[in-house]
Amino acid sequence: MGLTTDFAEGRLAPYACHPERSLGRRVFEEISGGRTEFQRDRDRVIHCNAFRRLEYKTQVFVNHEGDRYRTRLTHSLEVAQIARGICRLLGLNVDLAEAISLAHDLGHTPFGHSGQSALNDAMREFGGFEHNRQSLRIVDYLEDRYMAFRGLNLTFETREGIAKHRSSYDAPESADVYTFTAANGPSLEAQVANLADEIAYNTHDIDDAVNAGIVTIDDMTEVPLFARLHGQVMATWPDAPRNKQLYETGRRLINHLITDVVTHTRTRIAETGVATVDDVRALPDNIVTLSPETAPENAELKRFLFRRVYRFWRVQRMGTKAERVIHELFAAFTGNPALLPPQYQAMLTDRAPATVARVVADYVSGMTDRYALGEYKKLFDPWERV
Repeated sequence: MGLTTDFAEGRLAPYACHPERSLGRRVFEEISGGRTEFQRDRDRVIHCNAFRRLEYKTQVFVNHEGDRYRTRLTHSLEVAQIARGICRLLGLNVDLAEAISLAHDLGHTPFGHSGQSALNDAMREFGGFEHNRQSLRIVDYLEDRYMAFRGLNLTFETREGIAKHRSSYDAPESADVYTFTAANGPSLEAQVANLADEIAYNTHDIDDAVNAGIVTIDDMTEVPLFARLHGQVMATWPDAPRNKQLYETGRRLINHLITDVVTHTRTRIAETGVATVDDVRALPDNIVTLSPETAPENAELKRFLFRRVYRFWRVQRMGTKAERVIHELFAAFTGNPALLPPQYQAMLTDRAPATVARVVADYVSGMTDRYALGEYKKLFDPWERV
């Protein structure tokens, strides 16, 4: 039996983020006549340069390995779709969750997590590099397209969701009167987007890994959660071809995790008695979680993917190449900032090592996979045209 919402279509629960009660923007703007504040945020994200570049940024498999694999862009779209579905069932603000979901990976480096690891290592002396912080820096500062302000001037609630985690490591610094800290928990919409991210990559990485020949469906049945859902598929369609077995099991996995999140979150809302967004933020732990029964199964799936997919020799080999590219680009640009494009040289308010390193990190992290490889060739291949 499918889930139903406790709220009429478009009607928000009292503990949802209501756009008319937003904590506002860094620079005041008049309210739009045709859109809510969170719809404006979503639209600004979709139209920004960093969002378009996600099309050519690695999720797990580098773009040139094939055009059927997920990229950061398609991943973000899947996260948004899952988040919207969960929020609709819980009476939460789907526009806010969508804005957060579409923006959550804007700060990711080229070459996926290998790229982030390399850039974080290169930036270790200067505060490190973390993609949630960089996503916030992009929407607050690096996107420079409006006359009245720098950045996208998003609402506090969307920016809070981009920061998204509670730990001090993942809580970006903020000059606002409101800060993103471990003591100030995120909204339910931000919690939904965060968990939707995990649901999306757990499920689509199975699909990509099988299609890449890294694991088989038989290998995946080592994971009890996958095996149970795959067994349901085969009991109904015993002669199903392998590609349809994979797709049908994947869609059942997404549905199972969404149903579990919604059911358990409804229980948690009732148990905690939250009635406002402030009640939600005051709690020491997230409300939006998988149930105690499903969370261990999901954790086992994650461990399998880490062991059999993310550490697979071909993925590791590409990661090693990516780390070398990132390290050498960073070293070249910090060693000689005159190599930077003019718009990044203009950001150098001084030539202090920390300033130069941060601007170089902005430039390198914003690159797509193919642009990074192109810059690498231009800098290090003597026969490549500049």
